[in-house]
Amino acid sequence: MPNNRKPWDRHGTGGRTVEVRTRRRVLILCEDEKSSRLYFEGFHLDTRRVEVLAVGTGRNTDSLVEDAIRRKERANTAGQPFNEIWCVFDRDSFPAQNFNRAFQLADAHGIRVAWANEAFELWYLLHFNYHDTGLSRREFEPRLSGLLKVRYEKNDDTIYEKLKARQPQAMKYARRLEKYWVEMGGCNPESANPSTSVHKLVEFLNQFEELGPADTD
Repeated sequence: MPNNRKPWDRHGTGGRTVEVRTRRRVLILCEDEKSSRLYFEGFHLDTRRVEVLAVGTGRNTDSLVEDAIRRKERANTAGQPFNEIWCVFDRDSFPAQNFNRAFQLADAHGIRVAWANEAFELWYLLHFNYHDTGLSRREFEPRLSGLLKVRYEKNDDTIYEKLKARQPQAMKYARRLEKYWVEMGGCNPESANPSTSVHKLVEFLNQFEELGPADTD
């Protein structure tokens, strides 16, 4: 009998079929040691399919990507390569040449980038409202505090859960913002304020979302 299986095994769980692919290793390097790292650590991922290591480095732009390159080489040498490596950083007030070099380095070494101009917290704001006018870094905290109805703190390890229900709206607004910059002549991350590609990393991680308990009759 011919084997018509997909390239992954199928296991039944309570009447549902679960696709179990080869487990992937993913490294997410964040420039800050709190906000974005804690957000990505909040994802409920299926550990049978993916191992995600989120690291807050204290580095930024091109130095963050250089760190990613070193980690990639070490992992390859140790025989434990990462399937994907993402660098997460802000435009903030860093020199344009460093910011742009980060993209060049990442592209040359097969590293993916999730950026935000001006700050990572733009992704949080998009959970509530659409924005296509420039925001300064100091505006994010008071705006988020008002929307969350509790003071926003960068070290809030529950931020993912607080925003999870609004994620579909954030994805919609992020794609709308992306389209806005394309229609304006193209998105240059260094000068396009506000802009972000964080939703692409979120979309990637959502592929590995942990399945809930099986339905029972």
